Amino acid sequence: MRLLIFGFGFTGAALAKRLRPAGWTVSGTSRRPEQRTELKGRGIEAVDPDNSAELWAVARAADAILVVAPPGPDGCPGWAALNGAGLDRNRPWIGYLSTTGVYGDHGGRWVFETTPVQPLSPEAHRRVAAETAWMSLRGACPVSVFRLPGIYGPGRSPLDRVRTGEAQRVIKPGHVFSRIHVDDIAAGLEASIHQVERPGVYNLCDDEPTGPADVNAYAAELLGLPLPPETAFDPQALSPMARRFWAESKRVSNAKAKAALGWRPLYPTYREGLRAVLAARG
Repeated sequence: MRLLIFGFGFTGAALAKRLRPAGWTVSGTSRRPEQRTELKGRGIEAVDPDNSAELWAVARAADAILVVAPPGPDGCPGWAALNGAGLDRNRPWIGYLSTTGVYGDHGGRWVFETTPVQPLSPEAHRRVAAETAWMSLRGACPVSVFRLPGIYGPGRSPLDRVRTGEAQRVIKPGHVFSRIHVDDIAAGLEASIHQVERPGVYNLCDDEPTGPADVNAYAAELLGLPLPPETAFDPQALSPMARRFWAESKRVSNAKAKAALGWRPLYPTYREGLRAVLAARG
């Protein structure tokens, strides 16, 4: 079995780590020669996405294609590079990683895959356009879109920010968001790959949406460090990216992925997830 990851990175590495021991051959794209060299050293077949002939050959041989690279002002780079590759010849499973940001703000209420999208930021609008493009292939290939919240894992978690002193406990009553450990994303993707008869849109997230201040406080507790400083929410003191984050509050349901794919998060809350990240660091 062969997997092509367009935009190999944090999440792609987690999926590759999960599938390669099962005998999968994994290819990953990168425009940077130094990263392609690194990928080869890790046993990943490196592909230059600007080499259309090479990319299309790998795509046509793939049993599964995961598109991770985010869209830019010109749209989804995966769609631009792979549309027209003739994927309907071998009908691979196609997964597109999107964001729960497409739902916009719901004032802390629950959102589901059936909730109409109402993107607030230019980035979220681009995600909706990319989702629409990939879902247009549903008649030719089994396509699934995975809407993801905040992703964390070893080397990329609140523990790192607490260690460096960058973490704060911003107080904004009622503000909640969902999150997911990167290994739980990989498990959800693997479950979908093995059930190509169940394509669609899926939220992948943990079971306990909560406020960022609680997560940072727990990270400090695990590390035995003082609580990060508490600060009142002040949108004027935030960067444009941070303001976009704080403008949205919602609880994301993962019930569909559980029911349709038989998936369950190994880390159902940030507590189990952060403990696992700390243990992985050693």
